[in-house]
Amino acid sequence: MVQAASLVEYGARRVIITITAIVCALLEIVDTTIVNVAIKDMQGNLGATTTEIGWVITAYAIGNVIIIPMTSWLSQQFGRRNYFAISIVMFTIASFLCGNANGITELILFRFLQGVGGGALLVTSQTIITESYPPEKRGMAQALYGMGVIVGPTLGPPLGGYIIDHFSWPYIFYINIPLGIIATLLTLQFVRSPKYAEKTTASDIDWLGIGLLALFVGSLQYVLEKGHDEDWFSSSLIIFFTVMAVLGAFFFVWRELTYRNPVVNLRVLKNGNLRVGTILSFIMGFGLYGSTFIIPLYTQASLGWTATQAGLLMIPATLTTAFLMPFIGRLLQAGVRQQLMAAAGMFVFFVFCMWGYKILTPDTGKDAFFWMLIMRGIAMALLFIPVTTLSLSTLKGREIGEGAAFTGMMRQLGGSFGIAIITTFMAQQLVVHRADLVSKLDINNPAVQAKVNAYQQSFIAKGQAANIALKDAYQVMDYSVMKQSAVLSYMDVFLYIGLMFLICVPFVLMVKEKKKSQKLDMGGMH
Repeated sequence: MVQAASLVEYGARRVIITITAIVCALLEIVDTTIVNVAIKDMQGNLGATTTEIGWVITAYAIGNVIIIPMTSWLSQQFGRRNYFAISIVMFTIASFLCGNANGITELILFRFLQGVGGGALLVTSQTIITESYPPEKRGMAQALYGMGVIVGPTLGPPLGGYIIDHFSWPYIFYINIPLGIIATLLTLQFVRSPKYAEKTTASDIDWLGIGLLALFVGSLQYVLEKGHDEDWFSSSLIIFFTVMAVLGAFFFVWRELTYRNPVVNLRVLKNGNLRVGTILSFIMGFGLYGSTFIIPLYTQASLGWTATQAGLLMIPATLTTAFLMPFIGRLLQAGVRQQLMAAAGMFVFFVFCMWGYKILTPDTGKDAFFWMLIMRGIAMALLFIPVTTLSLSTLKGREIGEGAAFTGMMRQLGGSFGIAIITTFMAQQLVVHRADLVSKLDINNPAVQAKVNAYQQSFIAKGQAANIALKDAYQVMDYSVMKQSAVLSYMDVFLYIGLMFLICVPFVLMVKEKKKSQKLDMGGMH
């Protein structure tokens, strides 16, 4: 299509557009994780319950996932530049309102609006970067975009920890304001909109499709975020939202395949490369967000680290990914097959998981994590760009935006599924491992008696009565069993995520390239 080629930029203009798009993607992704370390401060300041404060994260995710599939359609309605600018303004204003919220209800509402604005930033920035580069350089374009997407989730916790330690929680939202203003001005000045077909009139807008989409992904996200807290299907609310998600999905797919102006063009999934790419994006989101969730949790809960220490641990791996991205982009430009690189990324992620499985103990030292996390950084660099370019490589014109929306949504949903499954799985494994360890603690065993006696004597030496010292000795033993059970459950998570990625390797290698594959990066996106 001519319009796709006409959006290619050169020189300083392309540099400015690229930086603007990456900053916007970073703003959106950092905000998904930056609040995690501020939850306790917000809870104390706003007088919220644990369940209420959890909604600060959930509301943002729901707003995100609802809007992502609609971004391509909304870009066509308002023009991409205008829609992108509106989204930045909405995100920036919502950030200001979040920082000024006087109660938990206000904060949840403003976080939802921030998520609606932010979801568009993620996908639209990817489309803008893709179309600003000539087809033969799109591997490099995805490398630059990927730096923002991979760095974002890891940058959030240490940045949030620093702000909480030195300022107060509203500043985690206020830092978005100057960047948002600059990004808006640069967007209006430099970003161009493609000339697509005529806009849909108000009477032709797929309002039912929009409603069914919101019902489907909103309900699904609620179930994933709140399922573990509500003990899954023992909660009538979780059952209700699961039914809503299933019905919403069924009628949404039916509507979009039969309506003449669908809000989400599902027919674009006829493209084989995009189908494979959406599945791989889901698995990649599972691994990226799952590991970003589990490692800080383990270091804080089992090793007693602070939020800032846990966040800083992830930085070397993130820098590794950012450093490797341009090289991966160059290899793709040189003609290395995306399937080979994605399969290599899956295998390296498997190695990272097995490494984690081997080193986890109740008192693992900080140095033990360094090379393990470097492997994670290498895996993410190998995965992100090949998967994204494979997904979008054979799409044309407006299909690029629609394809980017699918891969973006699947990556986010992969993360949500990952965290929900990991949380539930760990809770179940904790019970299993505890029962197993307790069954092996025979009180008549001389070694167990010696351990209990040693603890009792140490408490007596501190001035406690013998009966109280014995009770405390058993409590210490129980704590030790719980800690060991928790570590074993973390090990199980690493083992099973690793096996999931290993199983994917042969399937990725089996993805067939078309006869024109030599030109996959070169002409496939015209």
